[in-house]
Amino acid sequence: MSRQSYKQEKNQLTYTQQHLANERTYLAWIRTVISIVGVGFLATSLHFTMGVTRNSFVDTFTIALGIFACIFGLIVIFSATQNYKKKRQQLINETFTPSNMHITLISSMLAIMIMMVVVYFFMIM
Repeated sequence: MSRQSYKQEKNQLTYTQQHLANERTYLAWIRTVISIVGVGFLATSLHFTMGVTRNSFVDTFTIALGIFACIFGLIVIFSATQNYKKKRQQLINETFTPSNMHITLISSMLAIMIMMVVVYFFMIM
């Protein structure tokens, strides 16, 4: 083992807490994706199994909500994975920059999904 490699490896041991926190954050995003897709699946499956009055516009909107939830989930997975790798590299390089774009994108899409769910509830009333 070269001297520099040993020094870099030893240096990373001091950042173990940060690496573990980065992994916990990544896993939290994955749990969030499961919830997001679950909400879309739940809304879609409940709509088509409940005895609500059929309306083609509401049916189409419900399908769009389910598809949006799945696409949103995929975007969050890819974004979280990219962010995890970026943070891991920053920890190795001993640099840090916050991820504003990642948070803004996910927050905006979550707001859209919540509005879609609210609109859906108003349409079935």
